[in-house]
Amino acid sequence: MKKLLLVCAAAGSAALLSGCATSGSASKADKRFAQGEYETAIELYKADVAKGKNVATANYRVAEAYRLSNRIEQAESFYKAAIDGGVKAPDVLFYYGQALKANGKFDEAAQQFDAYTQASAGRALAPRAEMESRNAKMANTIMAMRSNNEVMALDQVNTPSSEFGSTLMPDTKELVFASGREGKKYLGNGENFSDLYAVKFDDAEKMTGGSVRKLEALFNTEDKHEASATYTPDGKTMVFARSNNGSKKGLLSVDLWISYFKNGAWSEPVLANINDRTADDFSPAFSADGQTLYFASGRKGGLGGNDIYKATLGPNGRFSPAENLGDQVNTAGNDNFPAVAPDGTLYFSSDGQPGLGKLDIFMVEKGKVKNLGTPINSAGDDFAPFFTSKNGGVFSSNRAGGKGSDDLYMFRQKPLRLVTFYADGTVMTRNEKTGAMAPASGETVTLYGRNGQKIQDVTADAEGKFSLKLDSAAANYALVADRPGFFTARAPLSTVGRKPAQDQLVNEMTDVRIPVALTLTEIVKNKAIRVENILYDYDKADIRPDAALELDKLVETLNDNPAITIELSSHTDSRGKDAYNQALSQRRAQSAVDYIISKGIDKARITAKGYGESRPEVKDAKTEDQFQRNRRTEFKVTKIAE
Repeated sequence: MKKLLLVCAAAGSAALLSGCATSGSASKADKRFAQGEYETAIELYKADVAKGKNVATANYRVAEAYRLSNRIEQAESFYKAAIDGGVKAPDVLFYYGQALKANGKFDEAAQQFDAYTQASAGRALAPRAEMESRNAKMANTIMAMRSNNEVMALDQVNTPSSEFGSTLMPDTKELVFASGREGKKYLGNGENFSDLYAVKFDDAEKMTGGSVRKLEALFNTEDKHEASATYTPDGKTMVFARSNNGSKKGLLSVDLWISYFKNGAWSEPVLANINDRTADDFSPAFSADGQTLYFASGRKGGLGGNDIYKATLGPNGRFSPAENLGDQVNTAGNDNFPAVAPDGTLYFSSDGQPGLGKLDIFMVEKGKVKNLGTPINSAGDDFAPFFTSKNGGVFSSNRAGGKGSDDLYMFRQKPLRLVTFYADGTVMTRNEKTGAMAPASGETVTLYGRNGQKIQDVTADAEGKFSLKLDSAAANYALVADRPGFFTARAPLSTVGRKPAQDQLVNEMTDVRIPVALTLTEIVKNKAIRVENILYDYDKADIRPDAALELDKLVETLNDNPAITIELSSHTDSRGKDAYNQALSQRRAQSAVDYIISKGIDKARITAKGYGESRPEVKDAKTEDQFQRNRRTEFKVTKIAE
């Protein structure tokens, strides 16, 4: 994927070698490494390890060669062997953490990043290590995120070589992409140099059929990488990335090239005027209107490794000065491969945002960066999204199961499967004297929504059963049944959190039925009804927060049954003097009544009565449980208005 960047990695290789080199002249492996010929260097260093020669240093350089050729997941065991062997490399813990992260070992990665931060305060990578640690600790949560997309490999295009970075040619509707399927081998990673290809699918929607062709010779070279083409909507301007072949000292870089379609032919590509001669500029992408070019660059003045920039294309074919997108998008890591959806939404790839290992694809939604989750993102590199329609397109990935190091994948949003909620209920009556239950045939049940607004009524059948269709959106409700001579029955109902995930829904429309039960209890005057969990601190009558919650339920009962008047009573156990218990119970009963009145209940409807120890529920109580049963709060209906 990062072939375009590999040719410039050699520029820093000599400095890297000097940081951990042993005495004596550079070996053949060192020279290959310094020239960016990592694939050859890896085999030479592995041979040194097998011979027992400079084992710790050789393991470290194998790991670094894998990292610099974008195969850091293969570097994990070599970093560990180098560390265990006592290698002297200041940033080895940081890169070991990155290798662990690339292999999905997020907890271990976070430990290495934390260890690096503690041991390397003040080093350039210390702030990034802190960021990487935070991101790694979030990875398991992100792993559970799943978008409503399906992903399919474009196997008619993919080969054992690398395919990545797609776009559509406006006039022919061909899919243009980079591939290393043929040509000269690049010694940076052992694969071929990449060129630009195109395919016109027989079925454009399903992206099937068609034959692949190589783009014109002026866009492809034998000893350079070409990739990431992008076109203006009129098809008249093309920008793509091309690497230097490294033949000129100090110019090992990737640049953006531009070509124009004039008089029926494409012009010879020339360097775009927004390149930075000291840095890599790559992965260009035009906005939907063709006026803005987004691209990635490692130029100085950015926030980290690579940042995303934008520039405006003028009528003269020149771009305005590049503008960094800032910390809303860019991080201390690598932020690459921008793309703009038809609706103008910006997408990009990053290993600096919280993700699943290497590069993940993100979108900027309402000013915030959002990880697209699985199945689009994986533990590998997921990058270079391109939208072929409003809800679908192509992206690149080196995830497990592909044909090559990078493959093209089609993604499209699945049709949204809908859910309809129903409340399936039963309403019963209960005889308070006998406890007998019976269906409340013909009972009216009312559904109330937020803020108590009435939504609809339904009538229970002969068996007391009813069904109500609810709103498809998550909401909270209350079901209420009211019958003369009975306490009003009320039951809460919520659909919040009950909607199954899209991948759990089989049909286009699914009914989710929520059971609910309502019981109308007969009102018997002067029968005591215990109010549970009304507890007081020792020797006090103040209403505690836990007691307030229970008293709120009694307030609701009084509101639901406006015709009743009640007595609220408080009882103590038999321990303590009679007069003391009597006074304490009265204070407690009055405190509860005052609380209820404060909630808007007419004081004429409720009376406080303290009975002390005079009416025990368990006579001759001996155990603490029996004493507790005697310490209680009750209410009884004393009057029912006509």
